[in-house]
Amino acid sequence: MIDLRSDTVTRPTPAMREAMARAEVGDDVWGDDPTVAVLEAAVAERAGKAAGLFLPSGTQSNLAALLTHCQRGDEFIAGQLAHLYRDEGGGAAALGGIQAQPIEHAPDGSLPLDKVQAAIKGADIHHARTRLLALENTFRGRVLPADYQAEALALARVHGLATHLDGARLFNAAVASGRPLADLCQGFDSVSLCFSKGLGAPVGSVLVGDAALIARARRWRKTLGGGMRQVGILAAGCHHALEHHVERLAEDHAHARQLAEGLADIDGISVQACDTNMVFLAVPEADGRALEAHLAPRGILAAVGATTRLVLHLDVGDDDIPRILAAFRSFSARSGA
Repeated sequence: MIDLRSDTVTRPTPAMREAMARAEVGDDVWGDDPTVAVLEAAVAERAGKAAGLFLPSGTQSNLAALLTHCQRGDEFIAGQLAHLYRDEGGGAAALGGIQAQPIEHAPDGSLPLDKVQAAIKGADIHHARTRLLALENTFRGRVLPADYQAEALALARVHGLATHLDGARLFNAAVASGRPLADLCQGFDSVSLCFSKGLGAPVGSVLVGDAALIARARRWRKTLGGGMRQVGILAAGCHHALEHHVERLAEDHAHARQLAEGLADIDGISVQACDTNMVFLAVPEADGRALEAHLAPRGILAAVGATTRLVLHLDVGDDDIPRILAAFRSFSARSGA
């Protein structure tokens, strides 16, 4: 089965499973798991930060950051379609009493800085106090431009805002841009890095920042139920991914371009974007369910909707791209597109 629904569907490689089986473990809530400590230090060093904190998911990593930066009644600014705002169950509001101020994205996915500035609220007692600007990189597969990042961080500093980066796919951004991870993290007070997407680990994210911030986030991790015991078994999978799966992300990006180029030649398929490991396309609304039903028996899973996202990852190989294209072509021929 070729699963294109997300890069979260990857399975641990045999080498990763071996690393997990050999992991030295201890009680991480007590700070005694050596494999976790090694991972946290390695990720923090690569990100150019002082400290790191291993958490079970990117959602919990982002939430721990929000809870660390903001108090009840405070506000954070994020994109209308940002994962941290739209796709994480409203955790900041439900568990932290933190208000979100969403900003509509520009066509390139960025948050227009004039709109960000206009949304910032100060000491007026009528308003929630704006405390944090949260950005996302990559956003829908697109790398955040370096100039925009610098301008956004400068704006936040002028207004005394903390900054957080949802870097769930920041390794993709680093590989695509050819820039070190530390450059992409520079200037942010906290960054969440996920290992269960393109890097292929079964679970795990690391939140990085300065030592004081990470100490506060560690307390929130415990409150949120993310304090785990002999979790070095999972951390070993993430560390293996860090050492062996980062550079190979370029293969996923190449597969995405190859797939997009092939799809663009098929009648009835409109390729809307292809950045890093994601291809966004549109099919006629009436064909959506029929396309899903056509792909499934041919061994291809895709979540088809108004906008369909096909995500390439380490479980999709060179031989799979022609199979995917053949399935789309046969659907187009059958439907008379």
